[in-house]
Amino acid sequence: MSPPSETQTFLDLRPRLFGIAYRMLGTTQDAEDAVQEAYLRWREADARSLRSPQAWLVSVTTRLCIDRLRSLKVEREAYVGPWLPEPIVAEVTSPEAELEKAQHLSIAFLLMLERLSPEERAAFLLYEVLDFDYAEIADALQRSEGACRQLVYRARQRLGEARGRFRPSPAQHRALLEQFVAATTAGDIDRVVALLSEDAQLVADGGGKARVVFKPLHGAHRIARLFHAVARQVAAHGARLDHRLVRVNGELGLLRLFNDVPHSVLAFETAGDRILSIGIVANPGKMSGVADRALAGA
Repeated sequence: MSPPSETQTFLDLRPRLFGIAYRMLGTTQDAEDAVQEAYLRWREADARSLRSPQAWLVSVTTRLCIDRLRSLKVEREAYVGPWLPEPIVAEVTSPEAELEKAQHLSIAFLLMLERLSPEERAAFLLYEVLDFDYAEIADALQRSEGACRQLVYRARQRLGEARGRFRPSPAQHRALLEQFVAATTAGDIDRVVALLSEDAQLVADGGGKARVVFKPLHGAHRIARLFHAVARQVAAHGARLDHRLVRVNGELGLLRLFNDVPHSVLAFETAGDRILSIGIVANPGKMSGVADRALAGA
């Protein structure tokens, strides 16, 4: 068994390992599994012979995530409807805290990473998020420095200009969401349209287990009509629809409740005074534990 000092070393690094695993894999359970496996390998290693425990653990965790991503490809191809990352939901504190780490954690950012191969994703995250240099990335991925430079270059090319779109003003972001709640609750199509960019997109993940729109919606009017229909159904059935402001992966988002029962999490990508995209996660498997964390202080 590892000496206490070695265990403590792992515990100190665990948040960073979970962060890279979650960004790589998109679900907390897969991330936890990768970190746990890294710990088991850490216990078997001769920690005293390692030049950098952090580099070793990040390398092991990253390679485990690459292997897991390859196996997940088949699972996600068979997934019912669109797939979205599992949201990490927390209480709202201050506007500044809401967006402190959102740039590299938001649902929009994680979904953007789906464009990359497992190796490109790993190299990009190590370079952009963990500030690894190319020598450290090469060691972590067991590739040459030149190959790692190419991986990061290709990742940037694939992601293009979208990389710069995930840092909205906290005040504007909050104001848009508050207006969005008021407009959708009222079922006011014109007001909802006014809040959306003309080419706005909505993607909903029900995993075949929750009632959501099955295909992505494109365009402000189509999205507005969806929320108008929801408002009409709620009124027709005498139901109650509530929205609670929560932090979704570091950004302000919404927890939606029907008759006080948590139904889904809404994540928003905004720019200026417009909503660019809405991601709705309603898959019960991804909502498990979300409501309890978000409502713990209610």
